[in-house]
Amino acid sequence: MTTTAPAAYWEPLWADGRRYRALEGAEADFLTECLGPGRGRPALDIGCGDGGPARHLHHRLGYRVTGIDCAPSALAAARRADPGAGQGPGPAWLLMDFGADDLGRLPEPAYAAVTCRLVYRWVDDKRAFLDRVRRVLAPGGVFWVVAELAGRREPGDPLADLAITTAEEEALTAGWSSVRTADVDVLRCYALRP
Repeated sequence: MTTTAPAAYWEPLWADGRRYRALEGAEADFLTECLGPGRGRPALDIGCGDGGPARHLHHRLGYRVTGIDCAPSALAAARRADPGAGQGPGPAWLLMDFGADDLGRLPEPAYAAVTCRLVYRWVDDKRAFLDRVRRVLAPGGVFWVVAELAGRREPGDPLADLAITTAEEEALTAGWSSVRTADVDVLRCYALRP
């Protein structure tokens, strides 16, 4: 996902307590609107971090969720943050690098929803990544992506390099039968259907 081995990059950040923007407000509302009720169908959260989207999908929408991340400390944070832990089944957490590991390790052959929040920018081979997503997305499913767009921050903002370019956005949205978007300040949410 990054120019170095993903786990080597992300594990120290999570282990040192780094946390990222929470899923809430208009972003969570648009996710709920686009994905709808899960009714026990499987969902996959790629690069789940501390598990915010996975918990939303599982506890609020009723999906049967697997959250994957390459950083053990991120998965430990996800387990600790799950308010339903010990009170029945919650999301499953799997240590896995989606871009490199065997997709056969996933517990399901196909997913009704695949989420990828604040991860896509870090993927080196975006074409191969999207091909892998299409392999695990069930017919009629939704690929939910959240990314920051270039040009949305003030000039000189040190976080400006966290954005995807216009060309990367075009590559992301090409080849889907349906593309819905919503802007949430510097972020754009995408609901992509095959």
